[in-house]
Amino acid sequence: MVLQGAIAQAEAMGVPQCIAVVDTGGNLLAYVRMDGAKVLSQISATQKAITAASSRVPTGGVAEDVELKLALATGGQLTNLKGGVPIVLEGEVVGAVGVGSGTGSQDVEVAQAGIAALQAALQQPV
Repeated sequence: MVLQGAIAQAEAMGVPQCIAVVDTGGNLLAYVRMDGAKVLSQISATQKAITAASSRVPTGGVAEDVELKLALATGGQLTNLKGGVPIVLEGEVVGAVGVGSGTGSQDVEVAQAGIAALQAALQQPV
């Protein structure tokens, strides 16, 4: 559901994206690289998702003087690039989505659309 919502938003924006969904342990659950998305954004999208799941906050908020240290200390595993957003359901972080290939703002918008699609699907009666 997250991928479908994120893809729909990226298509509406005309910005092909790499989209990664991880669980709270940073394990990759789903991934897509849309036609036309930047090839190396597959790495940054996944790292954004892992960082958001690990920190439980959106990426991009770490102070500039710390972001390089964060990347170096984790062997590049964590990033401060915008586009990683934790998935919060009923007050609990259950995973995260990371998006890359657009601007930071575009990546965040696509990630939030994916999460909104999941939340909407969970609100519908079965």
